[in-house]
Amino acid sequence: MVFMDIHLEDDLAFRIFERTRLQAPVIFTTAFDEYMIQAFKVNSIDYLLKPINYDELVQALEKYKSLKKQFAQPNLDVLMQLIGQKEPPYKSRFMVTVGTKIRSIETGEIAYFYSEEKMTFLVTKEGQHLPIDFSLDKLTSLLDPTDFFRISRQFLVSFQSVQAAHVYFKGKLKLDVLPKSKLEVLVSSDRVTDFKEWLGR
Repeated sequence: MVFMDIHLEDDLAFRIFERTRLQAPVIFTTAFDEYMIQAFKVNSIDYLLKPINYDELVQALEKYKSLKKQFAQPNLDVLMQLIGQKEPPYKSRFMVTVGTKIRSIETGEIAYFYSEEKMTFLVTKEGQHLPIDFSLDKLTSLLDPTDFFRISRQFLVSFQSVQAAHVYFKGKLKLDVLPKSKLEVLVSSDRVTDFKEWLGR
């Protein structure tokens, strides 16, 4: 395992991953929050902001131990059970009404979902905001959790839409998403840890 700062004397640490195959898991330790998304796109298992909080450091080390134990000696019985299981039937498209037309939207075209004034909206990567007849609770069960994450009671985002994450008050994270949202896109404090793990899958 490697503890790695991001701002090095000669360049950013991400250059290391471009020039060599670093297979060891990495815990980034930095004073900058704007590289969080980039960090989880390499083999990072956690992202600790300086000054490092002791409890967060312990949690990161426990996560490393858990992952090491999980992958060191695979359970063949469990593997055989997983091989025999079918993929869950996640939705691949949604039907929405656009004016007088009914349109089919592929999930790959969707940037995020949000709720406002008791209505749920689908936002495409092209920036269209379309009402949809599903609650966020229902959508969470219909969508592949590898691609979509429920960050709060108001937002369900796709991995591709998340551009950056910033530390916010009360333990929350504030996200930059594409297309840009008119509302603040916040990760609830109780979902921050799960959100970081989701980014690093």
